[in-house]
Amino acid sequence: MTTKLTEQGLLKLEKKLKTLREKRELLITRIEEVAQPDESGEDTLAIQLKEELEIVNSKIDEIEDALKSVEIIGQGNDIDSVQLGTKVSMTLSSNKKVTFDIVDELETDPLKNKISDKSPLGQALLGKRINDFVDFEAPVGRLIYQITDINPIV
Repeated sequence: MTTKLTEQGLLKLEKKLKTLREKRELLITRIEEVAQPDESGEDTLAIQLKEELEIVNSKIDEIEDALKSVEIIGQGNDIDSVQLGTKVSMTLSSNKKVTFDIVDELETDPLKNKISDKSPLGQALLGKRINDFVDFEAPVGRLIYQITDINPIV
């Protein structure tokens, strides 16, 4: 399965992988320091560190799998509809303007308006064109967006 990421998303994922690998090495060192078997069994701290190491290893495996087949998205200039790798500008019925980047799940960041193409809003936007209306049921209620611009993510 291909992982579709923006250039920024790829760099962010590679940085996260590097950080996780460094954390793994620190955890292994720490486990070796505290794992002194005695008659009472394993130390609670060693058990906690091993559990954390399992989580880190799982995240590393997930990222490594995703990076095996990466396709960079959002670089084309010929975009006429909302798709993975596009920046979508819209106006709400209240004339408030919003912009979202449509990205892969690995790249989502709601605080930076990066939404997954698999999210409910992402799904509602896919395939829409400039001037199309999107009727969306959000947690705050029903919202109606009008798409004003579609560009590749740069």
